Amino acid sequence: MTDFFEDTPIRHDLQTIAFYNLENLFDIYDDSRTNDNDLLPISVKKWTPKRYDNKLRKLSFAISNIGQKETGKHPAIVGLAEVENSKAIEDLISYKHLENCNYGYIHYDSLDERGIDVALIYDTTAFEVTHSEVFRIHLIDALGIPNYTRDILLVSGFLDGEAIHVIVNHWSSRREGEKETEPKRMASSHKVTEIIANLRLEDADAKIIIIGDFNDDPSSNSIKNLIEDASLYNPMETLRSFSRGTTYHNRQWNLFDQIIFSTNFFEKTPNKFEFETANIFDEDFLKLFNGKFKGSPFRTYIGKKYQGGYSDHFPVYAIFKK
Repeated sequence: MTDFFEDTPIRHDLQTIAFYNLENLFDIYDDSRTNDNDLLPISVKKWTPKRYDNKLRKLSFAISNIGQKETGKHPAIVGLAEVENSKAIEDLISYKHLENCNYGYIHYDSLDERGIDVALIYDTTAFEVTHSEVFRIHLIDALGIPNYTRDILLVSGFLDGEAIHVIVNHWSSRREGEKETEPKRMASSHKVTEIIANLRLEDADAKIIIIGDFNDDPSSNSIKNLIEDASLYNPMETLRSFSRGTTYHNRQWNLFDQIIFSTNFFEKTPNKFEFETANIFDEDFLKLFNGKFKGSPFRTYIGKKYQGGYSDHFPVYAIFKK
């Protein structure tokens, strides 16, 4: 594979920040601390070294091309969801499509019951990390037992010399029903609002970018409340349509993957980043090209059936201009 947009001139005044749910990027080794029994060479899904290598090849190619049409280069920062561990991230960023991108990463193991975490990869020549930490969401089920989900990751640093904060999310799924699980996502929404408030206590003009798979659309209460409570802007509101989104379920598009940011990215200040554009990275190579689900994400698995694709989500990205 060669880069799709390799002839695009490099724009040094632009940087891409992206998010990608990788659909269970698990290594092939058994880990007693995580629920990885479905994704092992001896499991029903037959998660073999060959299949793992194919996924790394595809995902690394996709990531290297996000935003390249506009900027002529790979993303400076990419938030990730559904990674098993640091080894899987290291395998990803060392694959040939990313090996020259100078990516470092931030990852913490969470208590998530499925053993999947969020993480951040970043071009070390563009982004200097100064601080990172995770925030746990305290959920209790109907029996009063703790219900563990993904942590929220905060990474602070300097993007081309300007201080920014990136908050990476993967909120609770709708598996038991949208309304039944909404309180879990509202809890995460409130936690992000709290994180933002604390950042602003330290710096009233903090520039903050919130990225993730929220398992809610821009019109959902959890997202609308976050936007309103923390005075944010969501460029993804205008992107969802009947025929477009980031994930496809029950014959319906959802835009669960979003990039949201503080409104000071609209201020025109010399040598400071301002918002340029945002989009879904849904190039044709990421889609099924035939059948009744034509145009939807080309997945790695559908249930236990191996498809050999990229992910069940399309990435999203925003471009900022300095």
